[in-house]
Amino acid sequence: MVNKVTTATVIGLEAYKITVEIDVINSIPGISIVGLPDTAVNEARDRVRSAIKNCNYTFPSKKVVINLAPADMKKAGTNFDLPIAVGILTEECIIDGEKIKDYAFIGELSLDGEIRGVNGVLPIILGLKNCGIKNVIVPAINANEAALVDGINIYGAEHLTDVVNHFVETPLKIKKIDINEYLQKHGEDEYIYDFKDVKGQKKAKKALEIAAAGGHNLLMSGSPGSGKTLMAKCFASILPPLELDEALELTKIYSISGLLSPDEPLMTKRPFRPVHHTASANGIIGGGSNPKPGEITLAHRGVLFLDEIVEFPRQVLEVLRQPLEDAKVVISRANHSITYPAKFMLLAAMNPCPCGFLGDKEKQCTCSEFQINRYLSRLSGPLLDRIDLQIEVPRLTSEELMQSTAAEESSADIRKRVIKARKIQYERYKNDNIFTNSELTPKLIKKYCKIDKQSEDLLKTAIVKYQLSGRRYDRILKLARTIADLDGEQNIKQTHLMQALQYRTFLNPAQ
Repeated sequence: MVNKVTTATVIGLEAYKITVEIDVINSIPGISIVGLPDTAVNEARDRVRSAIKNCNYTFPSKKVVINLAPADMKKAGTNFDLPIAVGILTEECIIDGEKIKDYAFIGELSLDGEIRGVNGVLPIILGLKNCGIKNVIVPAINANEAALVDGINIYGAEHLTDVVNHFVETPLKIKKIDINEYLQKHGEDEYIYDFKDVKGQKKAKKALEIAAAGGHNLLMSGSPGSGKTLMAKCFASILPPLELDEALELTKIYSISGLLSPDEPLMTKRPFRPVHHTASANGIIGGGSNPKPGEITLAHRGVLFLDEIVEFPRQVLEVLRQPLEDAKVVISRANHSITYPAKFMLLAAMNPCPCGFLGDKEKQCTCSEFQINRYLSRLSGPLLDRIDLQIEVPRLTSEELMQSTAAEESSADIRKRVIKARKIQYERYKNDNIFTNSELTPKLIKKYCKIDKQSEDLLKTAIVKYQLSGRRYDRILKLARTIADLDGEQNIKQTHLMQALQYRTFLNPAQ
């Protein structure tokens, strides 16, 4: 008789139901696994055999054939260990096969029967729930993460004997987690860096506030020591809290990547991902033989920070162009393609020239015109066209350096304005399936970014003077929409448009 056990596998961010079929035949003793298993799944043969024997349960003295259906879908990871073991124990009549029909099983087994944690539990539970599964047994270390999903019974097990006893003696128990309560409790932690410790740079701080309020991309250029990196680190402290849908989406990404802490089962803060300039294109985009999310996906709904952006190889920077436009990245392989979300804010910093002092009032630049042009050419026009705010961060004067920071505005005060502007956008776009002004499509721009006749004339003049592209034109309107939201204005006014135009491209000599 063939015994069947339910589990699931993750491809991209989606989970797919897998049926583990166990059959015992009269042949030379051994275990055979079919159904496109990878190396980790094949190695389950030895782990499962040792775990069952070390728990003092009987193991079949015949050949065990295991099929992972559907057989044309690649299976990867160690989460198949537990369902395979349960199937064999059912075959040996240690577990009643009728009792496991409404259950799914996830977990890796150690040689002594301990159940170890696995990656991707949250998307697996969500997928199993959609398939109508009522009960799931997971590793105890992953139980809090799994308990985030409502409407399905989660049982955390530490050992293979716990699973057997669950169907024979006392059922396992796990406390459910209230997601909204958890978000509220853990989303207001203190930040190490605060804008109250940043002296001067009022224009740069305002630009960062606008970027946070509308989800816009920003590039800072300035002399060494002007405060670019410090302000970038402070940027995380003014980002608004995550909405519930955003938190769950982020948690799925970090769960699959193995970056989710067992003590923090839900992502409660927007990610801030600083990337070193030695990072490869695959490290930023994602990939591998078994594709995993890259830095742009790990920065989803948060910030990707590129310090000294011109030090990155040009081919690495160019891979950002399509994700910045489409808010997603598609990783294609021979037999399938995976789409990862990549709606992130690009925050970048750079020096204006190789020596770093071009335009500095205190120190003279020693670079030739050729060196400066070659240095700036590492940032292509199409990439710059996708960056909404481009600001110069000047060196602080001696008076600014010596002054106290007591009068500086704190991150908490700035964050209140950002949250207020985000709430306005959330209400405005709740029927359009977007969250921020930066996500506006050309159709939605016509609907929500209407301007009066005077503003139209101003914009026409700017198009001619600054040679604005169609993309830059749209981004200026979206930027003006955010500035209007920060001011609490329902309509975009000429002053908002003028302020948005101040953040035009400063690296283009024609402008």
